[in-house]
Amino acid sequence: MESIIRDKSLAAQGADKINWVKGFMPVLNVLNEELSATKPLAGKNIVITMHLEAKTAYLALVLKNAGANVAITGSNPLSTQDDVAAALAEQGVTVYAWYNCTAEEYEQFLHKALDTKPQIIVDDGGDLVSLLHSTRSELAPHILGGSEETTTGVIRLRALEAEKRLKFPMMAVNDAYCKYLFDNRYGTGQSTWDGIMRTTNLTVAGKTVVVAGYGWCGKGVAMRAKGLGANVIVTEVNPIKAIEAVFDGFRVMPMQEAAKQGDFFVTLTGCKHVIQREHFAVMKNGAILANAGHFDVEINREHLAADSVSQRVVRKNIEEFTFPDGKKVYLLAEGRLVNLAAGDGHPTEIMDLSFAMQALAVMHIAEHHSEMSNKVYIASDQLNSRVALLKLQAMNITIDHLTKEQEQYLKQA
Repeated sequence: MESIIRDKSLAAQGADKINWVKGFMPVLNVLNEELSATKPLAGKNIVITMHLEAKTAYLALVLKNAGANVAITGSNPLSTQDDVAAALAEQGVTVYAWYNCTAEEYEQFLHKALDTKPQIIVDDGGDLVSLLHSTRSELAPHILGGSEETTTGVIRLRALEAEKRLKFPMMAVNDAYCKYLFDNRYGTGQSTWDGIMRTTNLTVAGKTVVVAGYGWCGKGVAMRAKGLGANVIVTEVNPIKAIEAVFDGFRVMPMQEAAKQGDFFVTLTGCKHVIQREHFAVMKNGAILANAGHFDVEINREHLAADSVSQRVVRKNIEEFTFPDGKKVYLLAEGRLVNLAAGDGHPTEIMDLSFAMQALAVMHIAEHHSEMSNKVYIASDQLNSRVALLKLQAMNITIDHLTKEQEQYLKQA
């Protein structure tokens, strides 16, 4: 099927980006070499919905090199890079995506990808799974299984599983140790501040940063903010995570109180309307709002627009909202994922781990789908250990191994 992209003349520029990241993804390189030789996915149709940039493109090429017919579309209108999309299309992956697509085009691209009749899906946020359980349910019987990259997507999957409505097995790659310990914490921590700082060109040191949500992503953003010299406040609804934030040295309080103090606000909860009307009302003049959760619902943009008397774009990816008293509040990247909509996403070496887990999850489904039930699975310790060991080898780091005597000792009752 023919790709739908914005400008095929950008392919060479996109290929340079893909080649750059390949040089820093040693684990995926090992898997690419193995899978290219054995072609274990020969004839399989795979659909990927993810942030379409260079690192994701390399994952798509690894699966293609393993023999699969791969179609890909973007999981966020502002994170697709048109040159990378063009390069992928030129290299034999079917692409339906372009930067800043409308909501209607986004939906169209998802449907076009599903028209390829996938047997395995790689989802980011749950939109593919949602369609396969609603308007495209006729395709669900042909799905062997899939994998999910994000916390938000896993939440949606577990809801379907709890209601006994999940139609095929799904691997929660987001919940794999080698994903959330590194991707969610170090990847989100670095890339979120990269997106904020390159967009605003402002100092973080000495500012008060409010981090909404202290899951693994929130931990990473709070840790990096502290390292940049910020005073960090955490807001939480989970008492255990709140205590953890306190023990990690951060102030914890309700958003209504934090809203009065924050200079920067970053939401990472996976929930909706974490910051809304009552919070905007008490914010400082010049407060800057950014979201690093998957969907653009954590900051209530409707309240922000309704309560302000004017809004305008003052710099790329920065909207200024002026309130009746003259106070100005700024929203970054339309409230979408700031690290991808206003940056290049997670560091390449981090995504090497995550996308290696994705490739192995796809392989697991292809090989073991007949043994799997319609439920959410987490990657085994064996898969996690393989990825970690490959990464250590690439870093020229060796570790100890248990002797047979030690193994027997640990198995004693």
